Amino acid sequence: MRETTADGAITATAAHRSGSPRVALVTGAGRGLGAAIATRLHQQGLRVALLDRDGDSATEVARGLDPDMGTTLALPVDVDDVAAMDAAVRKVTAAWRAPDVLVNNAARTVPGSVWDIALDEWDAVMATNLRSVLALTRLCALPMRQRGWGRVINLASLAGQQGGTLAGAHYSAAKAGVLVLTKVFARELAPHGVTVNAVAPASIETPAVAELGATAVSEAARNIPVKRLGRPTEVAALVAYLASEDAGYVTGATFDINGGTHMR
Repeated sequence: MRETTADGAITATAAHRSGSPRVALVTGAGRGLGAAIATRLHQQGLRVALLDRDGDSATEVARGLDPDMGTTLALPVDVDDVAAMDAAVRKVTAAWRAPDVLVNNAARTVPGSVWDIALDEWDAVMATNLRSVLALTRLCALPMRQRGWGRVINLASLAGQQGGTLAGAHYSAAKAGVLVLTKVFARELAPHGVTVNAVAPASIETPAVAELGATAVSEAARNIPVKRLGRPTEVAALVAYLASEDAGYVTGATFDINGGTHMR
């Protein structure tokens, strides 16, 4: 027998037991960490919606995972546009159902001195890196709460823990905000079977990090105790655990994945 909520929606647990794959939505999924996370979740058997402002990149990744795109969905969405995110969630829901797993990964970096940050640039970085997490989590978490199961994983950063400025002071400030927002949502949703956690990588081998320049990347690797940058697949594996059934007793936590750069 299928378990349903008062409004008749099939619960995520019941749907999972009945063989219907869970649905994941990953932002910034057209390259780098987002693409690696989408790939890992798809390998785990989830249907995956890939959101990216570069729709062609998202489509390329989605088609690489499933040439027929029956279990993937690529959506050209800029997370700065809340109305576009709302429309995207509606499309995912219409195609499959409301997401069971949300990965807030989309981010923007603008290297430079804190003294040189224009206020409109500050606002733009905050919109991408922090406001989008608030908006999209609110859109996706309500159906999760109604169904009694859900996973939200927010990509934070070592910079948000230590105040790094390599990717911009506004980037670090936004990522610090993500850590606090993770705890706020975790406390709100814990009684409803929905977990909310953060993953805080240090330097990872992604296009965004490569864009910082060879000198900066080499210097970063020298300062990491394991003497290398992290791999996107390593972060994706951690996210996949937090998205799993086994992670139901883990919420409000920040998981460091930084090669020993920050130990606590």
